[in-house]
Amino acid sequence: MELILDTAVIEEVAEIAEWGVLAGVTTNPSLIKKSGGDFVQTVHAIAELCSGPISAEVVATDVEGMLREAHELKRILPENVIIKVPCTPAGLAACKSLADQGIGVNVTLIFSAAQALLAAQAGAMYVSPFIGRIDDTGVDGMQLIREIMQIWTHHSHITTKVLAASIRSPEHVHQCLLAGVHSCTMPTNIFRQLVNHPLTDKGIEMFLADWAEVEARGDALRP
Repeated sequence: MELILDTAVIEEVAEIAEWGVLAGVTTNPSLIKKSGGDFVQTVHAIAELCSGPISAEVVATDVEGMLREAHELKRILPENVIIKVPCTPAGLAACKSLADQGIGVNVTLIFSAAQALLAAQAGAMYVSPFIGRIDDTGVDGMQLIREIMQIWTHHSHITTKVLAASIRSPEHVHQCLLAGVHSCTMPTNIFRQLVNHPLTDKGIEMFLADWAEVEARGDALRP
């Protein structure tokens, strides 16, 4: 499963990229606003740190506006940037047009299996179902993920990757792994929670204490 970072904070991208596990980065207007940085400069900086797909979202709501913005983004941003559009009739039409031109598209704000299938049929590279936001309504967001993955198994012609989004906990990531999800985008704090475990910390502490005793005996290897 591709591990993708959901942020527009350059320092966070640099941190996770150093681990050697980062497959891509997703951004959106809200994340850009939160970061406080310039959109174009921020995406360029992110692309220097991560060679995988970088999702940059359009803000127009009509087909013509989406296509105009998409082509401008592809003109001024690095090659590995893909275009993010919402799952609306206009978004699907824009996705189809961009996909036909060989431009990668991430269709976002997916809340049903039908939306995911429509986006896939329109040629999306990624579809992004929002787990956490569905959970917020009192419905199990992971159920949607499982339904989409089951549908994909019945339609072998679909090459669109399912990119689980709105990840709220490491358990979401765990359940996505079990469901066979292709990609998962998550904030930096979830990445940190995935790598940290109290037993790992305890093990390191024990090893260091034991090694200190070895050094005290003078048995440690000397350079």
